[in-house]
Amino acid sequence: MGMWVGRGRKARRCYGFDEIALVPGEVTINPDEVDTGWEIGGKRYEVPILAAAMDGVVDTKFAVAMGKMGGIAVLNLDGVQTRYEDPEVILDKIAEATPEKATELVQKIYVEPIKEKLIAKRIREIKKGGSPAVISTIPQHAEKFGKIAEEAGADIFIVQATVTTVTHIAKAYKVVDFRKFCKGMKIPVIIGNCVTYKVALDLIDTGCSGLLVGIGPGAACTTRGVLGIGVPQVTATADCAAARDYYFKRNSRYVPIITDGGMSTGGDICKAFASGADAVMVGSAFARAKEAPGRGYHWGMATPHANLPRGTRIKVGTTGTLKEILFGPARLDDGTQNLMGALRTSMGSVGAATIKDFQLTEIIIAPSIQTEGKVFQSAQKVGMGK
Repeated sequence: MGMWVGRGRKARRCYGFDEIALVPGEVTINPDEVDTGWEIGGKRYEVPILAAAMDGVVDTKFAVAMGKMGGIAVLNLDGVQTRYEDPEVILDKIAEATPEKATELVQKIYVEPIKEKLIAKRIREIKKGGSPAVISTIPQHAEKFGKIAEEAGADIFIVQATVTTVTHIAKAYKVVDFRKFCKGMKIPVIIGNCVTYKVALDLIDTGCSGLLVGIGPGAACTTRGVLGIGVPQVTATADCAAARDYYFKRNSRYVPIITDGGMSTGGDICKAFASGADAVMVGSAFARAKEAPGRGYHWGMATPHANLPRGTRIKVGTTGTLKEILFGPARLDDGTQNLMGALRTSMGSVGAATIKDFQLTEIIIAPSIQTEGKVFQSAQKVGMGK
């Protein structure tokens, strides 16, 4: 499989969201009657969209608001919320920085040590607001922060890195034993990120409750440019979903796949589910909400790396409320609002009553899907031409 790229070297063709389309079904369903719910760790969530663990997207207030709407917002335990008692001052500085100085400023801001007392405090703030507390940290902090999170009442714990594998070789620091970690945690553990069948199968086998899929597709991420690594999200999702299904057949344990990054519109989200996702994680779409802490700016978790930043601060603007972005009414014509309405309508159009049905949707390779017949939109920079 694959095409020759040079003498003795083949490369596999992979696909992203802009290269495919979903085929309408032979049966259609009233969008109001489809079931968009999903389960993880024995709990059901009506909104299968997670707000990404980025400082410009989620703070405790945003997490509470998202939870009350039936979704999940993930708080970054390695970010400004746990480094500063009053993160609002810091967020103002990041928003006010010039593009030339933004990365340098963020690098300095994230030198401030993480304070363990703030981890527990932020989790309690979310729980006090009546929403699920879902938090994320890098593998190096997993064991220490995992215990703190459990004691503070967290609902789900995410261990997330640019690239995560079960077998990690390092002499300079202790490597996380994911099997031991997942077994020892009393709350569900999600691990990420990965993009291949074999790594997904290995990570699922650790006993985790969910898997994040995606390396480098995020709007603020520069990993693909800096490191040259990554797999387009349609192929990555399909491969990891195949690992999920194979594992389920062998072990009767279903581990949800969460496509993370690369989705800015409702159409992208729908294509992720059709590729095999059980849920999706989105950053930039939520960074545009009035409730988001980034003041209309968005930056990746790897942006503050002291030596090799793999992200940048981007301006996404503030376009509407969280409710408008999730449920409408949409006030923009580009598919970035009423994401749940888009999901329901797409499911109804292909005849999918549930997310698992949606995963079986016929997909076609259609590179012209973004441009066919859209000359006026492109010329006038409206709708799909923006």
